[in-house]
Amino acid sequence: MTFYKKLSPFYNLMVFYCIISFLLRIVLLFHPITQSSFTILESLKIFSLGIISDVFTFIVASVFLWLYLIFISNSKYNKPYGYIILAVFVGLFAYVASGKSIFSEYGGALPKIVLIFIGIKTALFALLLFLPALRDKIRYWLFAFVMFLYVLLILQNGLSEYFFWNEFGVKYNFIAVNYLIYTNEVIGNIMQSYPVIPLFSALFLVTGIVTYFILKGSKNYINAIPSFNEKLKISVIYIVLFAISLFAIPNLAKTENSKNVFVNELQANGLYKFYLAFQNNKLDYFKFYKTSSEQKAYAILKEQFPAISGEKMIRKITSDSTENHKNVVLITIESLSAEYMKMFGNEQNITPFLDSLAQKSLQFTNLYAVGNRTVRGLEAVTLCLPPTAGESIIKREDNKNKFSTGFLFNQRGYNVKFMYGGDAFFDNMQDFYSGNGYKIVDKSSFAPEEITFSNVWGVCDEDMYNKAIKVMNAEAKENKPFFNHIMTVSNHRPFTYPNNKIDIPGDIKSRDGGVKYTDYSLRRFFAMASKQPWFKNTLFVIVADHCASSAGKTELPLDKYRIPAFIYNPEAKPAKYNKLMSQIDLMPTLFGLLHFSYESKFFGQDVFKPDYKPRAFIATYQDLGLIKDNVLTILSPKQQVKQFDLQLNPKPGIAPEYQIDYNEIPMKTQRTDLVNETISFYQTASDMLKKREYQKTANSNPKIDSGFKQASLKNDKQITRSEKSFQ
Repeated sequence: MTFYKKLSPFYNLMVFYCIISFLLRIVLLFHPITQSSFTILESLKIFSLGIISDVFTFIVASVFLWLYLIFISNSKYNKPYGYIILAVFVGLFAYVASGKSIFSEYGGALPKIVLIFIGIKTALFALLLFLPALRDKIRYWLFAFVMFLYVLLILQNGLSEYFFWNEFGVKYNFIAVNYLIYTNEVIGNIMQSYPVIPLFSALFLVTGIVTYFILKGSKNYINAIPSFNEKLKISVIYIVLFAISLFAIPNLAKTENSKNVFVNELQANGLYKFYLAFQNNKLDYFKFYKTSSEQKAYAILKEQFPAISGEKMIRKITSDSTENHKNVVLITIESLSAEYMKMFGNEQNITPFLDSLAQKSLQFTNLYAVGNRTVRGLEAVTLCLPPTAGESIIKREDNKNKFSTGFLFNQRGYNVKFMYGGDAFFDNMQDFYSGNGYKIVDKSSFAPEEITFSNVWGVCDEDMYNKAIKVMNAEAKENKPFFNHIMTVSNHRPFTYPNNKIDIPGDIKSRDGGVKYTDYSLRRFFAMASKQPWFKNTLFVIVADHCASSAGKTELPLDKYRIPAFIYNPEAKPAKYNKLMSQIDLMPTLFGLLHFSYESKFFGQDVFKPDYKPRAFIATYQDLGLIKDNVLTILSPKQQVKQFDLQLNPKPGIAPEYQIDYNEIPMKTQRTDLVNETISFYQTASDMLKKREYQKTANSNPKIDSGFKQASLKNDKQITRSEKSFQ
């Protein structure tokens, strides 16, 4: 029984961790975002296998506790060992402080973190060495601090998992890993979104109370420090359990195989999900996904793009008309789900201006975002490429000199800019856009008097649009066309914006308010733009970057990817295009409207061309989907393939082209043609990026041979009624 008490720090903290995880699952089970019901068996699976996974995860996570406890002793302070150890600590501190250590090679904050850690260890060791009379008290308070820290981390993790679920409807994923990188924005977002002082005051109070009781049941370890033999027994037990845990955790994760995604997410352990996301931030398509031979993949691709010339993805795009070098303003709106607009069924009237502008524009009523993050939306309209597995191209090292929309505009003498109200370093946007021929206008470009309101994400949309008008007025005087890509920020948590602008106060942090203020700012932008001499010679492309949420019962819920998109031409009649299309098709379609002739590597297509075959791409960082023929095909790691029959769930009062709700019914028999086509798209896109064949080329506007041009002229005569009316 005495030896059993020596394990008390481990099992007391483990019990507490399991209690918090159990309570968290109950809270998430009844969270409004968890739009699902669960059978008794599913509930048992969530809680039984979930708690077992929690136990093994805690064992692995307590490795630092084990190391701390086994090194507690009095003998190491005896002469001469104590002085030798202290000298080693001082030497290590001096080595790191010299600036020439191995840690300095990594740069960043790492050397400072290591220096602070070694400095604290050195100071504490010196205190325990030179003040033997106070050694027991100092050691007790250090032990209490370690217990407090573990309790705090357990509670903090529980809160973090709750808030992450509240935002995304899943346990930790790739986004959580990204949030660790951009701590300034994320911490700022938390500070502005939630009542931080009361929250953390309560957190520390609860941590203190829980620590008191855990310390009360665990202090026998510190009052009677285990002998060497007892520490050896503790270590053997721990190492055996650690080894078992390393085997058990991934195997338990394999049981997260329900057709209901919420069951899998609730069963999963958040810390292990975070580890998996960290490990999988770079996914090699050819290692993790189902593939076909390279020859077959490109052969199937050619069937989708009849105009491909040569072995790879190169097409000649021609027009029977002279190129029209109108100005182009592309506005990607943060988190504007289709469901926020009146035409898609919203009854709250939170987008009155966009609703009216859409009726004056060329609408794309059946368009899907490729992903669930801003960088995916930016990637889609800039590179017109399907979303590849892992991190967005924007955030990869090899992200420069790509075949892009900006490249084609630059070729034609346009001024090309990317405008963002925040700091463009966030999400690597500055590196990507500057590396692809865009000039950057971000928060750092603003004079102090140009900023009337800002939050952690940047200046409010009104300030961004005011700046954009100034920039475009200056560009217009250069007698050159301009292409300006504006990314909005106001419709993002914490949803703060200037007060007294709309009927929803900016300080109540309402998502509906964020949407309505975004709409209000756009109204002001168009009011200002319409007074400028360049307005009538400008096309305005408006599209969401992604939806407000991607949570659903399935891996890729369709309604969470449907976004509004339209092109406004002040001198054209309104029109609608109702066929299925992807976010990557928007800019190639615009180039068609401008009659650009060019050699293309885009996977995106001009949807008005007669050879266009309707389809859309939707994805997370690891699930890659293709929508076609009312079937959703999903490629997942470990060579998994799933298919769902898409059955419309119509809502009354909404026109057919604006219906967004589909039931995704698992298909018992796969359509191999669609599986092969999905593989073809994603495999060839990954192949071209891997082999650096998606780079811009010097001859992207070649002289088109007469035979190809004649064929193109014949096809262009079949231009659709929608395109004609818009032109």
